[in-house]
Amino acid sequence: MMKLRLLPVVMSVVISAGVLFGGWFAYTSLAMENPLSDIISKVPGVTSSTMKLDNNQVDIEVSLNQDANLRNVVESIHKEGASIIGKRSVNINVKSNPSEKLDQWWSKALFEVAQAMETKHYADIPTTLQKYAEGVPNMKVDSEMDQTNVYIRLTDGDATKFIMLPRTSQIGVWPNE
Repeated sequence: MMKLRLLPVVMSVVISAGVLFGGWFAYTSLAMENPLSDIISKVPGVTSSTMKLDNNQVDIEVSLNQDANLRNVVESIHKEGASIIGKRSVNINVKSNPSEKLDQWWSKALFEVAQAMETKHYADIPTTLQKYAEGVPNMKVDSEMDQTNVYIRLTDGDATKFIMLPRTSQIGVWPNE
């Protein structure tokens, strides 16, 4: 009967596991995360981004320059990164540079915007934003929509706030970021 020595068996298991997980990590990093990061960084308007990719979803956080078009950014990420994203769900979080004044302004307009979203009266959103912007001298508001989201950009001087509101009905509140 052959007697196995413990150290060589343990070492082979450890080395095999290291090679397998190292290969998987290298594949995920080199073949998927790095190319997707490159795609995101080349999208017009994106100043920086971070990304976390797992089996079911992709979490992307982007910083945008002041005159970026959020709808185009989201569309480009989905279109250019489709082969890497595959069937994963994509969560895009936009880091903004809002001022306290801009945040307060948005919190006042949010009631009517939320009502328009809830009742699916999307055409009321630009009108509401313009109505609230009239009293603020440097305020600029832009809103756009696609099949999945309503995109809003608020600008007041150097301060910018990007908002992406999902068009699907959901329980809870929209992000007030």
